[in-house]
Amino acid sequence: METIRLGGIELEFLQSKDETGGSLDIFKMTVQPKAKVPIPHYHDTWDETICGLSGTILFHIDGRDVAIGPGQSAFIRRGVVHHFSNETEAPTTCLCVLTPGVLGPGYFREIAVLLTGGPPDPAAMKAVMLRHGLVPAVGVP
Repeated sequence: METIRLGGIELEFLQSKDETGGSLDIFKMTVQPKAKVPIPHYHDTWDETICGLSGTILFHIDGRDVAIGPGQSAFIRRGVVHHFSNETEAPTTCLCVLTPGVLGPGYFREIAVLLTGGPPDPAAMKAVMLRHGLVPAVGVP
């Protein structure tokens, strides 16, 4: 099990593409209130399922807001623009399942490095996203 911290976001990888032979990536994500989060994006090579564990996280999926609390879930089909936020006053935790497992923790490790030591370089962030199959959706709310 590996834990990766990205500012106000903490990821605890439970299984990755490496352990599952590419079948899935699964990680627990804890988002602090008002944490900086990834920009709207999509991915062409995997689907994503979000399952609420504690608190309420707000996902913006394909133009609509979806609040996910404990016992609730949302499915994000590949190619669909999405992003998330924690607008509450308490941390929120969800389980993220990516199928097939093609992302792994490498992307998050690289982003964590870019977030240390001051404001990240947007061009470098975009390059890491694209290299790992996340496509920024510029101009999409």
